[in-house]
Amino acid sequence: MDERKLSGNDAVATLVAWRHSLHRHPETAFEEHQTSKFVADTLRAHGLQVVTGLGRGTGVLAILDGKGGPGPAIGLRADMDALDVCEANSHNHVSSIPGKMHACGHDGHTTMLLGAACQLAQDPDFAGRVYFIFQPAEENEGGGRVMVEEGLFDQYPMDCVYALHNWPGLAAGEAAVHSTAVMASFDIFRLKLTGKGCHAAMPHLGKDAVLAACQLVTQLQSLVSRETPPHQSAVVSVTSFHAGDTYNVIPDSVELKGTLRCFDPALREQLEQRLRQAIEANASFYGLQAELDYQQRYPATINTPEHAERCAKVLESTPGITRVHRDMAPSMASEDFSFMLQKRPGAYIWLGNGSTSASLHNPNYDFNDKVLPIGVAYWQNLVKELGRLT
Repeated sequence: MDERKLSGNDAVATLVAWRHSLHRHPETAFEEHQTSKFVADTLRAHGLQVVTGLGRGTGVLAILDGKGGPGPAIGLRADMDALDVCEANSHNHVSSIPGKMHACGHDGHTTMLLGAACQLAQDPDFAGRVYFIFQPAEENEGGGRVMVEEGLFDQYPMDCVYALHNWPGLAAGEAAVHSTAVMASFDIFRLKLTGKGCHAAMPHLGKDAVLAACQLVTQLQSLVSRETPPHQSAVVSVTSFHAGDTYNVIPDSVELKGTLRCFDPALREQLEQRLRQAIEANASFYGLQAELDYQQRYPATINTPEHAERCAKVLESTPGITRVHRDMAPSMASEDFSFMLQKRPGAYIWLGNGSTSASLHNPNYDFNDKVLPIGVAYWQNLVKELGRLT
């Protein structure tokens, strides 16, 4: 990987080289060993104090004190992990690891925060302390939760914490800031319905789990359409349905998988309870056994209004930013930065990745390199602005 100093006219070229190298070497949850080493080595080369081995081994933290004396202690977080996706691109920095790719832009997030840390280390013109948090395992495995549970905020006290995510469909140079809700909670469920298999010509001799499961999939949609208040958002999606092997046999069992997402904690609990009741009633009616594994994964990502407003004002004065949206609808996708925002005030913003790029988690997705210097400038300006507030 390119470890040149980030300075002068070569700064943008260095950022692009870092990002491309990270993209070529994607690593998934808690396996970000090469990524972690590169981040730590680069931070040390620029004079920052570095802590490694966090988040089950691959998380990295860098510490930088401003030359302006006492001030706020703030955390800036970037996620480092890739996805189990086969890349379909043909550019020069395509993934070198079969079946894995940076399909969500975490290579760009890591590069932008790394660039900001290195630039600020050259001239720490702010008051207070910054913790640069490079987090593993954002995708599905809750690396943010792990870092919090390991004592991130106990060992490294922070007054507030911030993060960003690139956003395809939002023009490069634009950003979006939500005053409160940004991303939904994320729950998953796995259900096995077991009945009695039989010949397809003699369904009366069995207990048809396929029919029951089909009814249940339809019924679960009423939890949103008929039980969720219209002014609140929720999504129940059955995403996997596996049953049977051939044409003339009604199988013994069916396995379903799916997700449930919303913003309100009370509604989240209500929908889980009603889902369990619907499954129990369905199984009872059809004479089946139901085995449900329901897991609450990520809480909703909720900004602190005061901190969101600070971020919006900083963005409005950041070079390269042409527009800041304050009225975009939140997303029903989820983010484990939510665990950090449960413990500390802060904000999570969206940075436009371009209107023509593929969507997140798409095999044709690629982070827009033009956004790299904008993200670096935003992080630098945010640190300096918060350092001036004292």
